[in-house]
Amino acid sequence: MHKRRLGVVAAAAGIALLAACSSGNGTPTSTAGATTGAAATTPAAPVTITYEVWAGTQTPAMKEIAAAFTKENPNITVNVQELPWPQYWSTLQTGAQGGTAPDAFWMLAQQIRPYAAGGQLLDISDEIKAENVDLSKYPKAVIDLYDQGDGKIYGLPKDFDTNAVWYNKALFDAAGVAYPTADWTWADFRATAKALTKKGVWGTAAPIDYQSGYYNTIFQAGGRVIAADGKHAALDTPEAIKGIQFWTDIMKDGSSPTLQQMSDTEAETMFEQGKVAMYMSGAYWALQLYNNTALRPNIGVAPLPVGPAGRATVSSGIENVGFAGTKHPQEVKKFLLFASGQEAANIQAKSGAVLPAYAGTEQTWMSAMPDFKDLQVFIDASKYAVPLPVQGNAAEWQGLQTQYLTPAWNGQVPVEQAAKDYSAAIDKVLAAG
Repeated sequence: MHKRRLGVVAAAAGIALLAACSSGNGTPTSTAGATTGAAATTPAAPVTITYEVWAGTQTPAMKEIAAAFTKENPNITVNVQELPWPQYWSTLQTGAQGGTAPDAFWMLAQQIRPYAAGGQLLDISDEIKAENVDLSKYPKAVIDLYDQGDGKIYGLPKDFDTNAVWYNKALFDAAGVAYPTADWTWADFRATAKALTKKGVWGTAAPIDYQSGYYNTIFQAGGRVIAADGKHAALDTPEAIKGIQFWTDIMKDGSSPTLQQMSDTEAETMFEQGKVAMYMSGAYWALQLYNNTALRPNIGVAPLPVGPAGRATVSSGIENVGFAGTKHPQEVKKFLLFASGQEAANIQAKSGAVLPAYAGTEQTWMSAMPDFKDLQVFIDASKYAVPLPVQGNAAEWQGLQTQYLTPAWNGQVPVEQAAKDYSAAIDKVLAAG
């Protein structure tokens, strides 16, 4: 399961720190310069830098990228390290504070603020300027997500995502239900989910999921998550409430497993087991589904249903960033530009692991999974994508969603009350700075 959607730092005690993350010997003498086109110098002695990631499906491609970089920079070895999702963030947090963080690592927009504010990230602005990096090659929505307003650039996107509806054609056929159309609406989705819900099968799954779930429907209803001034939550507005109610109505219909059932078995797993017929999720799920060879022939993709205010999907992406305390800043800067550049994007695309952020590599990604005929849906969705809301300490206030929204999902309190309470909690986090 790709975990970028769940941007909550796990406060796990007792997890060991990363040891000797900036390994290697010799004093680096290289100058700033990307390996993509510039005649960059190499260090006088071999250097090893670490590159930390969390997603297992992407790790092989990341290792191939590291190898390609070393081929162009023979004296710089990149050691790719993978950690499980909760351990990744707890270890990174501790390592950044203690000076033992990896040299390069993945970052999420909802997590970047405390690292940037704490001076823990490497500023690559000069490197970008020196190498004439064309920022227009990357989705503006993702570039903007990581802008901390301090005039510095801490990384470049390696990928981006939009959302769509994955569906199981075999379950549709068994229920005698027509496949989704490009112009289907909220009412169509709800009716389809009801018609597909049979003994042992749910029409869809409705976990409390901001990135693949209720943020999309809030924007489709004409609402916002955070007010335009960035200082207040907007979940308690009529439009946002309507977007949240889209999901509570599905729960009320019985068209989704309960939150407890999805806690016992993740919704993604239920979909792969043939127990859920439709599931809203991102392009990042494509390779995992493609590798399920039994399910693969039955997979279809449809656009998100059209809401009262039109189409919308939230968009985000992972950035490659570096640790300000690295012993090898010039080598790390050089690697960061390479890892988010065109050659690395094509390596990612050919693996099918993720939809690369670098413009012009989308078709290569789709061609890596030829049995999936509808992946263009994710590309087209970028035309109506909105940036993932990440104002303030987003990881903290997004982490409160389960506490405040569960009563509404379970039908214990009205949506209006849950939205009001959650908005008040978000306001406190935003006010704290």
